[in-house]
Amino acid sequence: MTLVIVNQIRSDAVGSERAELNVLLCAPRGFCAGVDRAIQIVELALEKYGAPVYVRHEIVHNRFVVSSLEDKGAVFVEELDEIEEDDRPVIFSAHGVPKDVKADAASRNFFFLDATCPLVSKVHKEAEIHFKRGREIILIGHRGHPEVVGTMGQLPEGAVTLVETVRDVAHLTPRDSSQLAWISQTTLSVDDTREIVAALGARFPAIVGPHKDDICYATTNRQDSVKSVAPQCDAMIIVGAPNSSNSQRLRETAIRAGCRNTRLIQRAAEIDLASLEGARTVGISAGASAPERLVEEVLERLSETFRLNVSTARTADEDIEFTLPRALRDSRPVEPSLTETISG
Repeated sequence: MTLVIVNQIRSDAVGSERAELNVLLCAPRGFCAGVDRAIQIVELALEKYGAPVYVRHEIVHNRFVVSSLEDKGAVFVEELDEIEEDDRPVIFSAHGVPKDVKADAASRNFFFLDATCPLVSKVHKEAEIHFKRGREIILIGHRGHPEVVGTMGQLPEGAVTLVETVRDVAHLTPRDSSQLAWISQTTLSVDDTREIVAALGARFPAIVGPHKDDICYATTNRQDSVKSVAPQCDAMIIVGAPNSSNSQRLRETAIRAGCRNTRLIQRAAEIDLASLEGARTVGISAGASAPERLVEEVLERLSETFRLNVSTARTADEDIEFTLPRALRDSRPVEPSLTETISG
């Protein structure tokens, strides 16, 4: 059941001529435990070892987060070949990496820290278990996404077949349909994935799935919250990066739930205020790699034009935390910055 808590009237606008705008803040929103852990790993590594600390790929898909870490001394690279110093820490992103990347780092004698989300690592382990049991593996995911590249890279080439849509299922030609298993990317649309899984089950009744869904709790919770809010809204704003899978899925979820005027933005300056003319209720959510301060930025921009009546629509509580790598556990806690607690 959705719990809606009315917070406050807030506005920087002066004068009664300003239109009132109801704002429904989706909760949960923003940072998940895996993202929080990944950012802490970079911040603690910088604190413990000094700058520079190298990070292979964006630590999470959010330019604001990446730029903030760059300001502190993190250096982001796409490949290990770009790293000229062999005595500096190297961090792997939250999306996970293929096994050959870790092997390459070891061959170069790099000291590396793995910020792979534990829920992504869970999918890697599932794939390895299925492979050892002689099963051909179907991975539901988006081609080219770093998480998909990392998951497929846990096993020899050809061991994993990627499926992106229900249509793809019809074209599968497994070696042995009685020895199949499916796994999935953690940041997919819950509804789309359910349809693909149903198609797999209908065509291959013996296919084996995970004991617990691979789509992570944060992705599911954020989509559920958007589903509950979108039908009540004239417009929705999703804060997140265009290359963030979970943020894109929130935008799609809002549109499917009935709010066609839904926009994905990275920063508040991108808001098209003209598109909100005549709107009475606007919903706001944020992808799992978007910090809460960007949501506050959106509220501040809206309050320059509207008198805001802000409420929170909460559909779930989250209290999950993941442990840090052993090498960083003795470091003192990072002061609240990018890893601040999500309010509302």
